[in-house]
Amino acid sequence: MREDDLATRLVDHYDAVHDHPEIRLEEPYDADGRRGVVDVYVRLRAPERVDHVIELKADDAVRRATGANAVLRQFRRAERYFHADEGHRLRPRLGRTSPGARFRLLFAPTPTCVHHVATHRTLYATVDRTGTAGDVPIDRTVGFLTGLDGGPTDLGYLSINGDAPFGSDAFLEAVPEGSRLGDTLRRVDDDLVDPGGEGA
Repeated sequence: MREDDLATRLVDHYDAVHDHPEIRLEEPYDADGRRGVVDVYVRLRAPERVDHVIELKADDAVRRATGANAVLRQFRRAERYFHADEGHRLRPRLGRTSPGARFRLLFAPTPTCVHHVATHRTLYATVDRTGTAGDVPIDRTVGFLTGLDGGPTDLGYLSINGDAPFGSDAFLEAVPEGSRLGDTLRRVDDDLVDPGGEGA
């Protein structure tokens, strides 16, 4: 499973569930020389502007990374500088309480990615779910893509930096029945998924 395939599924999903989303792949940013590229950038405008900034990780990217720190460094760099680029800048709005940007780090539900996340679960769980970009509230999600074998509206994700950390009972119960993620978890060593053998 390649990141191109994941990006295609995301494009189909946003087109199916949102009215007139602005979608850009491999979107560059440049904040005073601090340059980078995000895999998928989606701007929604109804009822107010919300940006979705998405980093995708499939097997090749996980194998190339030197570890979770390298993956998180790229993710945090995008969060820090993407909206500092004048072309993407977020403006605060009076009375706004919902996030103006949603940052997503999403892994393919493959054995390679599951092994990577399981090995580095503690680091990924440290990603705070909320924050700000300037004066605009944002949220952050680290998780696995789900619903890849369904239609465009079936695509979703299962978070591992929220109330159901990877390997916990709550996480395992939330895994969709018959999903690629469920199949992969059954194929991975139980001690890797739940080292304590008791869930959480």
